[in-house]
Amino acid sequence: MSDAVWFIVIFVGFFLLRLVIATMVFYWMLPAGDRCPNCDAVTLHVQSKAWNRLMPWFRTSWCYRCNWEGFLRYGPLTRETPARELTKQP
Repeated sequence: MSDAVWFIVIFVGFFLLRLVIATMVFYWMLPAGDRCPNCDAVTLHVQSKAWNRLMPWFRTSWCYRCNWEGFLRYGPLTRETPARELTKQP
């Protein structure tokens, strides 16, 4: 093969390898579960048809405390108890 073909094969190979490694690192950096990465509050799961079809392995979330919205990995869900003012105490 000519030198130009080898250069293109190696160049495209390094580009694809960099893309795969960057994707794996950013996936690893996303927090798992339902906690907000900014304020550590419980986030709400947002139904987004487009994002859920394109990337079903991510959880589209929104934090009602700090207004953060983004992706989280699926993980353990946190169960918060309601405030005492919201529940009837006998």
